[in-house]
Amino acid sequence: MTLQVGCLSFKQPYAGLVLDGVKSIETRWRPLLSTMENCTLAIHIAQKDWEADQWRDILTHTLGMSHMQIEELLASGDRFGRGVVAGLVEVGETWCCSDNVPEKDLRELEKAALHTGLTEKHLTQLSNPRWLKEPLYARGHKDIWTVDIPVQLLPSA
Repeated sequence: MTLQVGCLSFKQPYAGLVLDGVKSIETRWRPLLSTMENCTLAIHIAQKDWEADQWRDILTHTLGMSHMQIEELLASGDRFGRGVVAGLVEVGETWCCSDNVPEKDLRELEKAALHTGLTEKHLTQLSNPRWLKEPLYARGHKDIWTVDIPVQLLPSA
């Protein structure tokens, strides 16, 4: 038996940061996840890394994490390697971040997204992150695709 769910590829370290519950808002230039609201989304770990490292500045300066804490978080996110479906999240509301969001609110959104420059981007709330029991090897795709996850890989309730 399998669970059939939508799947989206994330570059590291964002895939691990989502599944470890540190990143709870996904940002995209278009409302890609809006059709997934109130659905479960599988997280695929892409082969490539995210090139910019704003996430590190936010973890260090905004969230106050030490170098050691960040390294442990990165190691946790890499536990299954690359090119795998690694976990599941619940998808919430998607909205466009306007340029009139109060500065204080914008800082909170940046903390949750581990990203700056959110104006005009589509933000999607992610919740209930959980790792699969084992990785499911799968080739990544552009946008959302469907994946069949064997029930024995699903995390215990």
